[in-house]
Amino acid sequence: MEARAIAKTVRIAPRKARLVIDLIRNKDVKEADKILANLNKESARLIRKVLTSACANAENNLGLDKNNLYVKEAYINEGVTMKRMRFGSRGRVDPIRKRTSHITVVVSDK
Repeated sequence: MEARAIAKTVRIAPRKARLVIDLIRNKDVKEADKILANLNKESARLIRKVLTSACANAENNLGLDKNNLYVKEAYINEGVTMKRMRFGSRGRVDPIRKRTSHITVVVSDK
């Protein structure tokens, strides 16, 4: 059985978050949690929250043991992009794209 957790519209660019999520794919939950706890990145903190939520869903909703869980799937999809403008040179405006992400983590028992 598998449990999932999704965090939508998280304010971090998907390109930055994918660097971190590639480190925990197909690892045990304990090992993945240790990796995320020791990384000095904002996306690691956000992904760790989603991983903890997925483990809680597996324990409470499906009755699975936390010690037997591993990260079956972990991926980042692009969310909505907030478009802002800023003054540029010679009276022009330059666009700013503030990107968001949808973080999905699926855990399963072995």
